[in-house]
Amino acid sequence: MLELKNIRFERDNKKILDDISLTLDLGKFYVITGPNGSGKSTLAKIIMGVEKPDSGQVLFDGIDITNMSIDDRAKLGIGFAFQQPVQFKGITVYDILKIAANKSINKKEACDILSKVGLCAHGYVDREINNSLSGGELKRIEIASLIARNPRLAIFDEPEAGIDLWSFQNLTEVFKEIGESSCGTTLVISHQERILNIADKIILMKDGKICEIGDKDVMLDKILNRSLCPMGVDCCE
Repeated sequence: MLELKNIRFERDNKKILDDISLTLDLGKFYVITGPNGSGKSTLAKIIMGVEKPDSGQVLFDGIDITNMSIDDRAKLGIGFAFQQPVQFKGITVYDILKIAANKSINKKEACDILSKVGLCAHGYVDREINNSLSGGELKRIEIASLIARNPRLAIFDEPEAGIDLWSFQNLTEVFKEIGESSCGTTLVISHQERILNIADKIILMKDGKICEIGDKDVMLDKILNRSLCPMGVDCCE
């Protein structure tokens, strides 16, 4: 479904991604983890087209999308939830969910989606997306819009950032439901054990490289026993 071939990316003469090759299969739930600065978010942005690699290829369903725009990738079925959501002045939450779904949805359906991400639906569905909303609220709204869109490849960049504990527990259930019911592929960047625990496969990165990829049970056992440690210094050495 998605194939990365020899992806390299530098910024200010520093290697951010160093010869990354990776294949993501249809219908699987992947989590990328690793130390801060390992290149996880940059890799996600290259998949979405926010950043362009210095070399290498990005293939989606066999189509070379390396130089495609974000809009063109979205039309192919790739969706991205940023760490810092974009605000849309003058547009309500209901508007953005309708745009994301790309079909007619009623307010009850919109409220059902908002409830999944821990928002009191009737208090938010008609609110304008502006700076009156907190960072956590904006984050949940963006995740809701990606759920509404149901893309073939959904990318979530640290969805737990700015989310309170109750909402995070709720989101974990949402991701579990996505993994069990979606026909597409889900890619989540996270350090959280609860999210790692619902993955099909875990991808460990450090210093711009993929250290290891494996089934969740095997990888989680290694990580928790510190033979591979996302936040430590011993992985990939």
